[in-house]
Amino acid sequence: QDCAQKYVVKNYFYYYLFRFSAALGEEVFYITFLPFTYWNIDHSVSRRMIVIWSVVMYIGQVSKDLLKWPRPLSPPVVKLERRTDAEYGMPSTHAMAATAISFSFLSATTNQYKYPFELGLTGALLFSTLVCLSRLYTGMHSVLDVLGGALISAVLLVLVCPAWDSIDRVLLTSPLCPPLSIAVPLLLCYNYPKLDSYSPTRADTTTILGAGAGATVGFWLNNQYVAAAYAGGSFGPGFPPLSGAVLAVMLARFLVGIGVVLVTRQLVKSAVLGALRYCYKFPVGDREARRRLEVEVPYKFVTYSAVGFSATVVVPLLHQLLGLI
Repeated sequence: QDCAQKYVVKNYFYYYLFRFSAALGEEVFYITFLPFTYWNIDHSVSRRMIVIWSVVMYIGQVSKDLLKWPRPLSPPVVKLERRTDAEYGMPSTHAMAATAISFSFLSATTNQYKYPFELGLTGALLFSTLVCLSRLYTGMHSVLDVLGGALISAVLLVLVCPAWDSIDRVLLTSPLCPPLSIAVPLLLCYNYPKLDSYSPTRADTTTILGAGAGATVGFWLNNQYVAAAYAGGSFGPGFPPLSGAVLAVMLARFLVGIGVVLVTRQLVKSAVLGALRYCYKFPVGDREARRRLEVEVPYKFVTYSAVGFSATVVVPLLHQLLGLI
């Protein structure tokens, strides 16, 4: 096993800034920010970010395992993270996700809300730049990895944004949307590129595609059956003043929602793992068994599909029941 490198922090401002920025590309950010946008800002904005994020991350993860470019050598760099060290480096999926989320948010809100475009552009550039620089600071990527990831996302955004309204209409109205939203990502997960040794990329990809699939089914159901319960955005054009009452409602929505999401994740995870242990006869603590294709893909996909569905359907209905809409 690799031993953790010893290092001396000479500038704690940069250290905490970039460690925090690196966390903006992790699950804790995705599972809080994306649902928060759906519950408190605007459904159409959230839909765009979630769908583009799912596609971008799949392309990035698969590209890593097809290109097989190694991460920077350590030494000379000091790696501040260990979980993703087993993954390949090119392209940086942190850079891809940060670019995709920040600029899809900008493109979606620019046409719907009245605010200075320069302010939004500055925010998107700042967010994506901090995440990109954090990957260099933590020693996880080279400059080429980061630039490659950001460029891939930029190209995809340029291609997708002009056609987004048509894509969104199909996602919300086509009767084929629910079955295809489940079948296609699941097929992609089961046919993920095979590697010589285990890497968490397949698990992470399955998590992302599962969450995107569950959310997409939720978008469709809301539009077909319960749109009146939680339709449109929480704000109108121009963003009304954020009074204490508005902030309190937003906070209540978020706390209720994130509580439901976390409980859903834990319950479904336990149930699915229990069923898989029964089918494949492996003990509770067997990490190697949980990495097998026939266990890892259904376990991750079902769990996070339930999370995505819960965030987009169950939580809004609960908000309505509690009078938070």
